[in-house]
Amino acid sequence: MINWICKKFDDLSPQELYTIMQLRNEVFVVEQNCVYQDADNKDPHCYHLMGLLNNKLIAYTRLLPPGLAYTEASIGRVVSSPSARGGGVGRELMEKSIEQVSQLFGTFSIKIGAQLYLHNFYTSLGFQQTSTVYLEDNIEHVEMILLR
Repeated sequence: MINWICKKFDDLSPQELYTIMQLRNEVFVVEQNCVYQDADNKDPHCYHLMGLLNNKLIAYTRLLPPGLAYTEASIGRVVSSPSARGGGVGRELMEKSIEQVSQLFGTFSIKIGAQLYLHNFYTSLGFQQTSTVYLEDNIEHVEMILLR
């Protein structure tokens, strides 16, 4: 069973922050072969949702308050460990993230910048596409919104 923990940046231990950055780099930089500036000065203003299985970080999202990336609240840096994929952890991660955003920010809409290949996944969670396809770090993305 996955243990879900949500913390403000200042409440993360150095070890938690290190494992978050390690997972983000493993997937976004190495696996996706994408050189980009991950440390974008937004992390200190966010909440960080971690999914731990046997004390190992297997899933993570960054929860952004309204006004930081978009007018709406946002969910970003959505990542699951390659070792944990295929068992529904990504869906559980997003469901927990949506729930946390609603609790934390009391918001009725959540906007994301989604990698295009995950369009159907996010649509299945209720998100609707709101932009044309654009390139971000050489990966096709679309903006999507969840209205609640």
